[in-house]
Amino acid sequence: MDTILDILSAVIREAISPGTAAVAIAVIGLNLHFGYTGLLNFGQSGFMLLGAYGFAISLVHDVPLPLAVLVGLGLAFVFALVLGIPTLQLRGDYLAIVTISAAEIIRFVGRLSNLKDLTGGAQGIQGRTYQPAFVDLSFFGDGAWTLAPFNYTDVADGAGWVRALGGLVFAACIVATVLVGRRLKRAADPTRTAPRTGLDGTLGKVAAVVLVLIGLYALFFAMPVTYGRSGVNGWWVRAVAWTLVALSTLVVYLLVRSPWGRLLRGVREDEDAMRSLGRNVFAVKMQSLVIGGLFGALGGMVYVLASTVQPDALGRQITFFSYTALLLGGAATILGPVLGTVLFFSARILIRESARAYVPDSIMSAQQTEQFSFIVVGVALVLLVIFRPQGILGNKRELRFNV
Repeated sequence: MDTILDILSAVIREAISPGTAAVAIAVIGLNLHFGYTGLLNFGQSGFMLLGAYGFAISLVHDVPLPLAVLVGLGLAFVFALVLGIPTLQLRGDYLAIVTISAAEIIRFVGRLSNLKDLTGGAQGIQGRTYQPAFVDLSFFGDGAWTLAPFNYTDVADGAGWVRALGGLVFAACIVATVLVGRRLKRAADPTRTAPRTGLDGTLGKVAAVVLVLIGLYALFFAMPVTYGRSGVNGWWVRAVAWTLVALSTLVVYLLVRSPWGRLLRGVREDEDAMRSLGRNVFAVKMQSLVIGGLFGALGGMVYVLASTVQPDALGRQITFFSYTALLLGGAATILGPVLGTVLFFSARILIRESARAYVPDSIMSAQQTEQFSFIVVGVALVLLVIFRPQGILGNKRELRFNV
């Protein structure tokens, strides 16, 4: 039982880690590219790396934090222009080739020994050289804090049945949220002729939010998580990271519900039709590439807040992880990128820790369990694409691309 609890604890810690939040922000930008506009951007890691380098190098040279953020975003803006101007007027596969090549060029330039004084070379920029500027902003105070201060340890002397009850409440809330979500989805179908009931409107949305909040509290009631209030790996960096995830999600929600968002869908589905209506397709694509790239740069900055700026850590594998998370959660959805990212990294840790705990070393070493976790997640993604190509939250009607 203790082994299972240790595995679940590792999964929860990974789900709320700053790294997961950083990739979620990058996936939100990728969703704007691929999900809403149909742009095949395979260089999101390049945007993340440029944002991280601009942010960290600026702080190392005593540039104020707000200006350091602007430097990182500015580099991503220029990168998007350099990529987009020669390629966005061509077919989508050209953009895919250019973006993945450009991202690799940035990674190799960052590794150059000639630039070691600036980028740190292959070893990167150590976190202790730029993190204090961010940590010093914390107003959380010192000491440790537990998420869900009132938890199972405060009931019946921490009996096992109390913890199990919290887990059951969490599972029940997840099932109820899924059922309410399906009902809301059916209610939104324009071809539906059945009469609407209370849960088909605003009441259903409120119920879904309440169920999610209750479920999250039940989860942390059963599995409390403790970190330092401040520091490079404490609640301060997690609070900032997930607040930025929420703000990024809100910004995309407002954008795609605007007239500009309808332009994105029109470009994705039929560029020629949009041109016949007098729309500047190139401008719309460029705007999408720039805005999504800025989200990628922001994700890169968050990614290095609790680690170091190491070029290989933000290589092409991050782009592939991002696409995996996007397809898992559902492209062209608001919450799909966040849900997919959390599930992707959580599932990988669950598989890895389970293999380490229950598979003998004579069959699979600790290093091999890491590779095994990626294999299992990859197979699961293949099955998902075959049997549910729209992802968990996606809609098949959104899977129309003109690339």
